[in-house]
Amino acid sequence: MAAVLKPAGLDNAKGVISTAYLKNPLDPAWSGDEGYRHGLAFMNEYMPGTDKADSNTVYGYSVAQTLAEVLKMCGDDLTRENVMKKAASLKDLKLDMLLPGITINTSPTDFAPIKQEQLIRFDGENGSGLGRMRRI
Repeated sequence: MAAVLKPAGLDNAKGVISTAYLKNPLDPAWSGDEGYRHGLAFMNEYMPGTDKADSNTVYGYSVAQTLAEVLKMCGDDLTRENVMKKAASLKDLKLDMLLPGITINTSPTDFAPIKQEQLIRFDGENGSGLGRMRRI
């Protein structure tokens, strides 16, 4: 979030309300979270030098983690048909950097993987959750 608001000046963005479904890798509030620690360790080892303030870094890691799960589900059948079938049948998949309570779910009629989000308020450095998770 800070990466998007930085050009306007972080002080000017205090109080801005937005939504999130991914953990902020720069927010120390997640330091005790196992998924956060695993995701950050992966990024530090395999993606050194990337800007962790850029939400695309965490997004890319999460997409790669999803694809890895789909490929595991495929086993030795890596045909396009089977990959698409498995990608369209994800159920309650938890990823390291998804906010608690958010899971990946797809079906043959709904390929959108994210169905929940959290309202957040920017405090000048990070976004803090406002209320419960909401369905989108």
